[in-house]
Amino acid sequence: MLTVIFGRDSCPYCVRAKQIAETLSNNRDDFEYNYIDIIAEGISRADLEKTIGKPVLTVPQIFIDEKHIGGCDEFEAYAKEHLGLYA
Repeated sequence: MLTVIFGRDSCPYCVRAKQIAETLSNNRDDFEYNYIDIIAEGISRADLEKTIGKPVLTVPQIFIDEKHIGGCDEFEAYAKEHLGLYA
């Protein structure tokens, strides 16, 4: 499964989401992730809104296998429930 995290390096929630993804990557053979720094890549909030299909108020915005999961809290909850995080 591929997880894509859209975030920025100055955001503590983005840093946390990357840490969760790194833990999952180390613990699961089927998990990989790609972190995209929206500032470095020139991706605007409007660009993310077009992709997600609803207003984007915060980062990170996280997708698993192209399905929008949400932000860091939603990603952590999903990882605990479905991916064995902290199990």
